[in-house]
Amino acid sequence: MSYNILECMVCGFIYDEGKGLPKEGIPAGTRWEDVPENWECPDCGVGKSDFEMVAISRIAVAVNKQVIDSVKSEPAIAAVVEKPSVIEIDRSRKPVVIVGTGLAGYHLAREFRKHDQKTPLIMITSDDGRLYSKPMLSVAFAKGKQPDQLASATAADMADELQAEIRIFNKVTEIYSDRQLLRVDGEIIEYGKLVLATGAKFVESSISGDGINSIYNINDLLDYTRFRTAIVGKKKVLIIGAGLIGSEYANDLVQSGYSIEVVEPMSTVLGTLLPQQASLAVQENLEKSGVKYNFGTVVEKIDKTVKGIEATLTNGKVIEADIVLSAIGVRPDLKLANVANLKSNRGVLTDRSLQTSAENIYALGDCAEVDGNLLFYVSPLMESARVLGKVLSGQQAQVNYGVMPIMIKTTLCPVVVVPPPKDSDGEWLVKVDGCNVHARFITSEGKLLGFALTGDAVGEKDVLSSKTQHIMG
Repeated sequence: MSYNILECMVCGFIYDEGKGLPKEGIPAGTRWEDVPENWECPDCGVGKSDFEMVAISRIAVAVNKQVIDSVKSEPAIAAVVEKPSVIEIDRSRKPVVIVGTGLAGYHLAREFRKHDQKTPLIMITSDDGRLYSKPMLSVAFAKGKQPDQLASATAADMADELQAEIRIFNKVTEIYSDRQLLRVDGEIIEYGKLVLATGAKFVESSISGDGINSIYNINDLLDYTRFRTAIVGKKKVLIIGAGLIGSEYANDLVQSGYSIEVVEPMSTVLGTLLPQQASLAVQENLEKSGVKYNFGTVVEKIDKTVKGIEATLTNGKVIEADIVLSAIGVRPDLKLANVANLKSNRGVLTDRSLQTSAENIYALGDCAEVDGNLLFYVSPLMESARVLGKVLSGQQAQVNYGVMPIMIKTTLCPVVVVPPPKDSDGEWLVKVDGCNVHARFITSEGKLLGFALTGDAVGEKDVLSSKTQHIMG
């Protein structure tokens, strides 16, 4: 008998059919196809039906015999890794060029190679090109993960897998869409199709003072590495922002033994995503674990002190800390879109085939506003990658976003939310049982446009998802 070992393409989580997941009620020997459809990756929260798993090995199983080999992702697993067949590249074809090697870029490259093994593929990135799961950055402290442990493959590994040319620490400076050319660090490259997967950049703060060098932003693995190095020996962290990212880091760092104080201009945590009762449930659980909040104010100034920093708030309060993490938010990186004169709004405007306003230029991920939808989450990114992989290979395909619940990794008070469309006409109907909040956003006609669940109520996600109106009609 033989079993598959499968790896989550989002975060690298390993599922071994031979071992199953007994703690989650999945006994040893459970085939992947027999894992319940509502199962979610325990590391990144992506649902089975929404994320890709890649068969990386086979395990030979014999009666009374233990096979001992190795697999890179988990040395204790007995396995023999299957080597993919060599791809024959047709150099006479103009290449597909992808700018960006984050989740969007690499997932698209993998999807493209499923349909096209001949066309040259060039990937360009301003960082080191390692494959890692960005959603894992905000839970890495509590999981005891060092930066290098979050990376599942190097740029060289990915170049080999994809039979692609991956240019690390390179920057695109010009795009000539009329001639299908781009300039990369002084070199001109011709493309057949170009994809912008440049993601989002963090929002800059307007804080003054001589301690602004103590402010860290985490938007990628290199940022995380810098923060992880700087926090060594520190005890108190000031977090600016109590939105999704700020709340996840507060949750992660307080459980890792750090003293956490948060400054937030709104009146609650996760104020743009949750109804008040759900926000309060999250806040109260984090406060019980030691997180301190300052609502309705912002950081005006940060100064150096002998012991660390002093942050002066607009309400006059002064907070002492060792280091500052800014989690104000992110916005689409439109720099290259502007260089190419592409139409943009909040993000790069695309249709449902991910086509921008310029012929043979596409966009996906956090930089793309797809048919009016700008969604900074994994599920729409992966749906877009699947569709664009087909489009780049000459097929016709369009995204059709369904219901895409957002799992917020505040493990002290689990949260799942489907925000209603902006400016929707309706109201929140809320039931509260301690930290368990069940909230539905209902229109006057009785339509369910969104929901928010906390604590034990998150178990109702699938039932409510089946009843909620899809993002795209």
